[in-house]
Amino acid sequence: MNEPIADPAETPAAKSLRQGPFRRKFTAVRLAPESAERQSRVALLAWNTLGGEQAMAFLNAHDDALGGRPLDLAVASADGCEAVERAIAARAAAR
Repeated sequence: MNEPIADPAETPAAKSLRQGPFRRKFTAVRLAPESAERQSRVALLAWNTLGGEQAMAFLNAHDDALGGRPLDLAVASADGCEAVERAIAARAAAR
């Protein structure tokens, strides 16, 4: 019962993810450069137009008029990005 508590970072599975002494393998799916650019563009537009909290709320919540989560739509296609940009402009005009 006096066994030391194992450090989760020292398990064999965790050790196998390391590439060097301090690096772990990147396992998440990376966005295509075009998708990342659209994500950045709408995030900055929303932040500068709506303000921080309203931008985060708008981009991360389902929007019925757009038919999905604005950030997901912007990342998915150029048409989705344009629709999100128009929705941000409409929200700004309504303020």
